[in-house]
Amino acid sequence: MPPPPPQIIRVVDLETTGPAPPAHGVCEIGWQDVALGADGRWDLQGEGGARLVNPGRPIPPVTQAIHHILDEQVANEPLWHDVARAVLDPWPRRVALAAHRADYEMKFCTPALTHNAQWICTWKCALRLWPDSPSFSNQVLRYWRKPEGMDHERGLPAHRAFPDSYVTAFHLRDMLNEVGGAQLIEWSNLPGLLPAVRQGPDRGKSWHEISDDSLAVQLGDRDVDVRFSAETELARRRGGGAVGRQTPQGKLFED
Repeated sequence: MPPPPPQIIRVVDLETTGPAPPAHGVCEIGWQDVALGADGRWDLQGEGGARLVNPGRPIPPVTQAIHHILDEQVANEPLWHDVARAVLDPWPRRVALAAHRADYEMKFCTPALTHNAQWICTWKCALRLWPDSPSFSNQVLRYWRKPEGMDHERGLPAHRAFPDSYVTAFHLRDMLNEVGGAQLIEWSNLPGLLPAVRQGPDRGKSWHEISDDSLAVQLGDRDVDVRFSAETELARRRGGGAVGRQTPQGKLFED
C-alpha cells in the first residue's frame, strides 16, 4: 500500500485591481506549498506557481504601479471563478491555506472556492512569535529574519503573486516548526495582537508601559487589532480572564 500523501499547507498570494470585491477583481494568483516531512519537520515542497487572471475590469493605474500587471497581459486570461478552485482546493487535500495578512485574500477566496478551508495568517502569527521585528510586512520580515534556504532571486520582484507567496512560505515553515499548525490557526482566528502601541503619544511603547487612562483611550479605537491588543492588556492587569468588550450584564456583577 502506498504511503499516505503528506500534510500540505498551501500559501497563496493575490494581486488585484483593488481591495474590495465585488467592485475589484483578481488579476494574478500565486502559490507555494509547505509540507510535513517524515522527520516531523515542515519544509517547502514543489515549485509553486502563478496564474494571471482576467479581473473583468480595467486595472487602475494606482494598483498597476504596485504590481505592474497590464490590462493587455490579462485580457485573454480566464476569469477568477474558472481559476480559483483548482488552485485553492487541490488534491491531495491541503490541511489549510495561508497568506500574509490573510484577511485580504479571504475576501476574494470565499468558502465556496476554498471548500471551507481553514486559514493561517502569517502576519498575525509573526506579531506573536517575532515581536521584536522592526516591522511585520512580508518583505521586512524576510530581510530581518533571513530565513535559511531562501533563494533571493525567486523571491523577486516583490508585489507579484509567486515571489510573495514564496517568501511567505519560508515564514510559515519556521512558524510551523516552532509552534505547530493548530496554534497558528488559533491565533489567525483572532484579531492581531500588536506588540506595541501603534499611534498617539504612547506610540512605540509596550502595552504594559502605558497608563490606565491611555489604555482606556486605546480600548475605544476603531481598529479591531488595537482594541483587541488593549483588551488583552486590560485582562492581564485584572489578573486574566476573557478578552473582549464588557457587556452591560458584565458591568452589573462589578456593582
